[in-house]
Amino acid sequence: MGTTQRQSQPIHSDVDDADTLYDTRMPSSTRRYKSFDTLDDPQLQKRNLTQRRASRNTQHTPGMVSNAVAPSQLDSHQEHMAANKRFPLVALLIGMIITILLLMALNALTSWWQQYQDNLHYGYPRTSQLDAVVGHGDSVQDPTHFIFLNLRGHIEIIEIPGGNPSQARIFSGPTLFGDGNDLTPVTGEIRNQDGRHDLIVHIQNQQIVFVNDGTTFHPPQS
Repeated sequence: MGTTQRQSQPIHSDVDDADTLYDTRMPSSTRRYKSFDTLDDPQLQKRNLTQRRASRNTQHTPGMVSNAVAPSQLDSHQEHMAANKRFPLVALLIGMIITILLLMALNALTSWWQQYQDNLHYGYPRTSQLDAVVGHGDSVQDPTHFIFLNLRGHIEIIEIPGGNPSQARIFSGPTLFGDGNDLTPVTGEIRNQDGRHDLIVHIQNQQIVFVNDGTTFHPPQS
């Protein structure tokens, strides 16, 4: 039985071969190079921004102002220096006001304390008393009694010779003027002058001499 040999014939494809239909692999020797246009590269933009920020931290020569400092920072620095110059003046003014207030408070406290002491010693109306031997029918056992009185600004001196009220005499002193004149204390003393026991009346820094003639006192001649 004889074999029939068939001759092989090439198969013709109905579809033309196209390179786009196949996934071709680039040769390993091929390298890809990035474009020199880096404006659209986000990585490079971020790197450039970082470098710009770092440049602001560079040190400058003392006394020199960097061009990188914003004008607002310069204005703030100048305002800070101006405020430092004004601070001593403000502190000095406040210190002067506090000093004045303290002096006023101290003056008021001193006046109140003085009035309080006068109330304790002289009462109201202001009154002081004295016993002394002046030769007007008195003795050591029965001295003459004196009362010095500020009655609403009118100074009155009452003498009770030898302690006998029936022989009482009243001498008028000066009249005080001004605010608080009724609060001024009046005191007296007996001073031996040329063998006479004269009466000296003290009103603040003023003194009035009543001359003793042996029987009574004579106020100073006006």
